Amino acid sequence: MQPGNNKGRIQKELSDFSKNAESSNIKVCTVGDNINHWKGYINGPEDTPYHGGVFQIDIQLPNDYPYKPPKMKFDTRIWHPNISSQTGAICLDILKNEWSPALSIRTALLSLQALMCAPEPDDPQDAVVAGQYKSQRDQFLKQAKEWTQNYANTKSQDEKIKKFVDMGFDEKTSREVLMKYGWEEENALNHLLGGN
Repeated sequence: MQPGNNKGRIQKELSDFSKNAESSNIKVCTVGDNINHWKGYINGPEDTPYHGGVFQIDIQLPNDYPYKPPKMKFDTRIWHPNISSQTGAICLDILKNEWSPALSIRTALLSLQALMCAPEPDDPQDAVVAGQYKSQRDQFLKQAKEWTQNYANTKSQDEKIKKFVDMGFDEKTSREVLMKYGWEEENALNHLLGGN
């Protein structure tokens, strides 16, 4: 399939998202004018340690989408057995060998929300988190809640942006760099100051 032949399908999916934006707890937007690069936002499900958080997902659509799965990773740091606590990489079968062109970005994001409700520690992406989930559940729940509070809490995100603006950086750049570094202030500040 030639690049760009999938634009109709992608436009339709974007349009479907915007129609349901008000009622949905899943949102997406394109990154700039690039129709093949999206950011997805999912709310942490109730009755999980992720409740109250909003998690940003980086979504790259290959040129042969929907025949090949989207590449997704968590931009927001999360403590979960099937998501790397370091890179945000996701272990989910429909993003690999179980993908079908009948599926959509919405389906994939809903599957991520379901994974947040029901971790699969026997097929982990992060062995340390999976080990803690299996042998120290209370400690796992405590740490997952802390990470949600620190990295996925929109109030704390706004506070971090304000702190950077108070340092003299503009709001848009501050938000973009903080998002890029998973809301970790130190790494974002190093980037802004030219440290990396």
